Amino acid sequence: MFTGFSQKTIDFMWNIRFNNSKEWFEAHKNEYKEDFHTPMKELGQEVFARINSEYADRGFIHKLSRIYKDARRVRDGNFYRDNLWFSVEKFSLGEDNSGILTFWFDLNPEGYSYGLGYYAAKADTMEKLRERINKRPEDLEALIDLLATQSKFKLEGPEYARMKQAPTPKTQEWYNKKSFSMIHYGEIDEELFSPDFVDCIVNGYKFLMPFYDYFIMTDV
Repeated sequence: MFTGFSQKTIDFMWNIRFNNSKEWFEAHKNEYKEDFHTPMKELGQEVFARINSEYADRGFIHKLSRIYKDARRVRDGNFYRDNLWFSVEKFSLGEDNSGILTFWFDLNPEGYSYGLGYYAAKADTMEKLRERINKRPEDLEALIDLLATQSKFKLEGPEYARMKQAPTPKTQEWYNKKSFSMIHYGEIDEELFSPDFVDCIVNGYKFLMPFYDYFIMTDV
């Protein structure tokens, strides 16, 4: 059961950032397991269980990152991450999941983030989205209105330098995106240290579920 992260969690992340060596990590492996990996695993499992119980027909799976970096991507001599993340997403056979629409939570020494989006959407995915907007802009406009009812999640993502012209002014920001995410950024605070933090993530994902249902159609 997730009981909250702790100051020890935060301390470990700072320490691994500035002591990123096998010798230091092996000497502090128990701290990693108890203070960082275990609470992250418990948080992810509880969030997934609650989301999957209500949205079982979506076919979600749950993933938890490893602290060990992929050796192929180590360029700075740092073999360990100073952050961990989990995701709730549809199963994919491919190794590269950057183009998969994903719910995620990420914790790092400076703070945390969670939301829904793509790490890097495929070009044909965004082209399909623009085709849908062209046909029925009112469907996306309804979601844009829903997003405007709150202040937690903000739309982010790279845009085309040469603007693509949307069918309506309200859909222009979305229409010109190369990729996108709806993100909430949080600071290290008491909320993170509480078992009630599960509710924050679950409620956020549930708010974003209509967006998931709309955008996932661009992947089929």
